[in-house]
Amino acid sequence: MAEGEAVLARILVIEDDDDLRFGVTRSLRKDDHEVDEASTLAEARKALASHTYDVVLTDYNLGPDDGVALVKELRDDGFAGAVVVMTGFGSIELAVRAMKFGADDFLEKPVKLDEVRALVGKLIERTAAEKRLKLYERLDRRHAELSRPIGESDLWKKTLDLCEKLACMPVMSRGADPGSPGGGALPTILLLGETGSGKGVLARHIHEAGTPKGARLPFVHINCSALPPQLVEGELFGHEKGAFTDAREAKEGLFEMADGGTIFLDEIGDLPLEMQTKLLTVLEQGVFRRVGGTRERTVRARVIAATNHDLEKDAAEGKFRRDLFYRLNAFTVTVPPLRARGNDAVLIAQRMLERYRSEYGRGPARLTADAEEAIRTHPWVGNVRELLNAVQRAAMLVDSSEINASDLALFGGTDAGMTEEAPGGKLRFDFDHGIHTAEEVERELMVQALARTRGNVSRAARLIGMQRSSFRYRIERYGLGELIQELAQR
Repeated sequence: MAEGEAVLARILVIEDDDDLRFGVTRSLRKDDHEVDEASTLAEARKALASHTYDVVLTDYNLGPDDGVALVKELRDDGFAGAVVVMTGFGSIELAVRAMKFGADDFLEKPVKLDEVRALVGKLIERTAAEKRLKLYERLDRRHAELSRPIGESDLWKKTLDLCEKLACMPVMSRGADPGSPGGGALPTILLLGETGSGKGVLARHIHEAGTPKGARLPFVHINCSALPPQLVEGELFGHEKGAFTDAREAKEGLFEMADGGTIFLDEIGDLPLEMQTKLLTVLEQGVFRRVGGTRERTVRARVIAATNHDLEKDAAEGKFRRDLFYRLNAFTVTVPPLRARGNDAVLIAQRMLERYRSEYGRGPARLTADAEEAIRTHPWVGNVRELLNAVQRAAMLVDSSEINASDLALFGGTDAGMTEEAPGGKLRFDFDHGIHTAEEVERELMVQALARTRGNVSRAARLIGMQRSSFRYRIERYGLGELIQELAQR
């Protein structure tokens, strides 16, 4: 949800005073909320049985009935929305009783309609934020489960061993060293590797390897290429109330949220130059200021940055700050591409096939010998991400208990079209022989994906296992905008 954007909700107003009920209902509808009315508990229970509400406003004294009893009834039934009790018999005891049974707030009559609207708006935003947080936590847990490092090749084991050694660098929580105003430089690790090679998996592995057993420390993942330039500073460092037009409340930044844990700066090469200076200050001193703030805040967190850019080259060309590059480059892990990891691709495919089939409620399935050979010999330009997409598609669409090479649709099939079959049944890239560098291969892969999808960016990104935001960034980088327009007009 964009900052300052109103959240619309469905609200139930329970009040036996017709004039008050009408006034509250009309007032809330001015904010485009959907508002239902009830004058008795019987009507209220009927409405609650038929609809899902975000907010319930109930009178305390409903004739012979008690509105606070309804609050208890709602909470006992698992109602997750906000509840406000209105009464003309205000007292501390009544407020405590209402809160004890699960009311979120308390309004004393005669109520002021502007205050009702303001309170309801605040509660709706809070409820929406809580729902988003729970969703993010579920997604984060699922992502963590899907991101366990898999592989037995010597190259991968050496990479994991290096990551585990770097995870031992100490990370103090805020205020752990009161004698140091800033706490000193933050520990940093730089992950270098191709798109989809597993840099995010290793970042989380480092975090978990460096987290004491039984502790739950934050892991905050930021995709620098997906942040609009004008919002980067506020997202990273937060803002104070009134810092800009829509800053109605102070907001913690992602660095504050990561305090004591790990902050993962993915696609660090895409961070705007002006923000690189501020990031360098945080990395070197462990302090920052919120947007619109004057107080220095201290943070202690492990910082992991990742990129597929050649940062040294970017620094030489003025696209990346040289001092920030040197700061990040102190501890570097080069993530090997999947094609260099021997049989690891087959191990990953087998493990993820089991997991995906379970998620989709499908029966167990196994990879046939020809499927394993196809996986083993495939060049995997999109690395692990490309492999996961192929396995996920097969897990969802194939009804058989066996997954064949053709089911993986690695090259050819209705969606791919990016390779052709060579003599002897082997698959090869449909690229010109003059293409040699990784960037040239990536650009040509994007061109063929766009051609296959007639310029549909989302579908093309899915075909090659690339995030849509990263795909869009590379459209500009490789000058493919005109091609997309031409394809769309065909």
